Amino acid sequence: MTTWSFSRLKSFETCPKQFYHVTVLGEYPVVQTDAMTYGTAMHKAAEDYVGENKPLPDEFMYVKETLDELRDIRGTKLTEQRLGLTRDLKPCGFKDKDVWFRGIVDLAIVDTLGERAWIVDYKTGKSTKYADKGQLELMALSIFKKFPDIKHINAALLFVVANEMIEAEYKIENSFDLWGKWLKKYARMEKAYETDVWNPRPSGLCYHHCPVLECVHNGRN
Repeated sequence: MTTWSFSRLKSFETCPKQFYHVTVLGEYPVVQTDAMTYGTAMHKAAEDYVGENKPLPDEFMYVKETLDELRDIRGTKLTEQRLGLTRDLKPCGFKDKDVWFRGIVDLAIVDTLGERAWIVDYKTGKSTKYADKGQLELMALSIFKKFPDIKHINAALLFVVANEMIEAEYKIENSFDLWGKWLKKYARMEKAYETDVWNPRPSGLCYHHCPVLECVHNGRN
């Protein structure tokens, strides 16, 4: 059984061969960039401010108004909420032996009295051009499993630097069809593991961004 997450599946779909060398074999460790460091710091600041009422560092005061709006929403605030599901889509611990799917929600606000929840994923990118709501979809599906009283979820990718929000809405009655779509995606990745076939998927990113030099599409080998 192959454990997966949104980011893991997206990496596979981008290029199975790159995924194999980088993620499966671990031949090319991820290099921490300044943008990644900034994103980590921003996530931690938001987690502390919304979840624990700690002061917001001066460098992130520009997002205070938006975070205050989130704090004002009625419901239990769950920051950096780790979610796990078994293969039969039952909630489990993030590190349980039978965990099959893993996801982390930056902020979940659960109002079981109103059967509604909000989920927010913070983004520090400068543009929403390539925003992917698939992550929100999977997080919403996981929240429905963990909190069975929830019937309706409002979700958003909050681009704090670009000052934009990509919103989505999910209802419990649509869960079956949505899971069907993701299970088909997962099946393709699982098949690659079973057959040990990792075909390259060339794109404009190969030459400047792919670390897998042995690939014929890299251009730098």
